Amino acid sequence: MITGPNMGGKSTYMRQIAIICLLAHCGSYIPAQTATIGIIDRIFTRIGASDDLSGGKSTFMVEMSETANILNNASQHSLVIMDEVGRGTSTFDGLALAYAIARYLVEQNNSYSLFATHYFELTDLANHYNNISNVHLSAIEHKDQIVFMHHVEDGPAAKSYGIQVASLAGVPKPVLATAKKYLQHLEQESEKQTQLDLFNIEEATTQEYPPQQNTEEQYILDKLKQINPDNLTAREALELVYDLTQKINIL
Repeated sequence: MITGPNMGGKSTYMRQIAIICLLAHCGSYIPAQTATIGIIDRIFTRIGASDDLSGGKSTFMVEMSETANILNNASQHSLVIMDEVGRGTSTFDGLALAYAIARYLVEQNNSYSLFATHYFELTDLANHYNNISNVHLSAIEHKDQIVFMHHVEDGPAAKSYGIQVASLAGVPKPVLATAKKYLQHLEQESEKQTQLDLFNIEEATTQEYPPQQNTEEQYILDKLKQINPDNLTAREALELVYDLTQKINIL
């Protein structure tokens, strides 16, 4: 689980790891003195924000489509990179989806995963799963300015520094001042409430994931559903038996 400020280097860090794995599997040199890299069958990424207006897909729809592809196809030997998944919708929707996706990757796909997020509630996952750990990209705040250290350190980040990054981007000072006041108000309100504990919610709504259907089993079921036995010729029936037998032997 990777946290840290915007522009701090989270995406670059994750892409670097993906490129190193790809280079290593190509037999190329990599920028390291030594490295131990296991077998990676595929690399899946969900990075960036883009839409497909001609295809009738919003930015969030594209994000969810790519996420669905990862969850349905990634194996325990896959490298998965998830960059701020859930940011394209409301805060609670996004947090709920990001939480569920992270848990599914751990419990079902069991993939090598790098999961960058600004939802600090997700960093609590490391307290419930031995194979999850928190790292963050460090930064220093000085006189309303931010200095990115670009160091990967253990543990979750303290904050996202969104307003400081907006200042670097040239957002007008009156806007920043209003944002700071509203941020202070939101932080004071949040302190009055108990911090959201996703795992307490989980205890009341625990539901087992249904077992995933094997592709060969699904093929056999689909094939049988399409068949009308009364319309089959003897040759077609024989070919069907051979086809299904080959699939069964794979199981």
